[in-house]
Amino acid sequence: MEPRIAEVAGRIRALREDMDLTMQEMADATGRSVAEYAAMESGEADLSFTFLYRAAERFGVDMIELLTGENPHLTGYSVVRAGEGLAIKRREGFEYRHVAPTFKNKKAEPFMVTAPYIAGAENEPVHLSRHAGQELDHVISGRLRFAFEDHTEDLGPGDTVYYDSGRGHGMVAIGGEPCTFLAVVLHDDAR
Repeated sequence: MEPRIAEVAGRIRALREDMDLTMQEMADATGRSVAEYAAMESGEADLSFTFLYRAAERFGVDMIELLTGENPHLTGYSVVRAGEGLAIKRREGFEYRHVAPTFKNKKAEPFMVTAPYIAGAENEPVHLSRHAGQELDHVISGRLRFAFEDHTEDLGPGDTVYYDSGRGHGMVAIGGEPCTFLAVVLHDDAR
């Protein structure tokens, strides 16, 4: 199941209006201009992981509620079988699969991520993004170039990187094939 942009955007708009927040306040909270925020809230622009994470954080809701309209409900444990989970296709073909969408009050957001290999991208500067908290990325297959501010590391299967995700970071598949990795985004303590 993959959430539809128009439905997610509608939930974001409804929450903003219910909470009496202005577009400027949400643009500030999500790190966008008012025009960029308006395009995302109207469903005209794609919704990045960072945007969804920051919006959910500002609203004080689980990101899964924005994506599905439902609150996670499991509290003891949850199982997601291989290849299953909540699919989120965003950011130039990156595929995110949330692997704990039904677990309530998560302290982290775990994703299986597939970064596509894009010819020539490994020779370009890596796009950097930021979101509150910390993140752990563990490479399962393929190779990944990880950028953190002005540092880069090339990672392969079994390699792990842990970092402050509030600082500029990004990644791109290298070596001619896609890269699959487990990404665990840890919530900021302020949440």
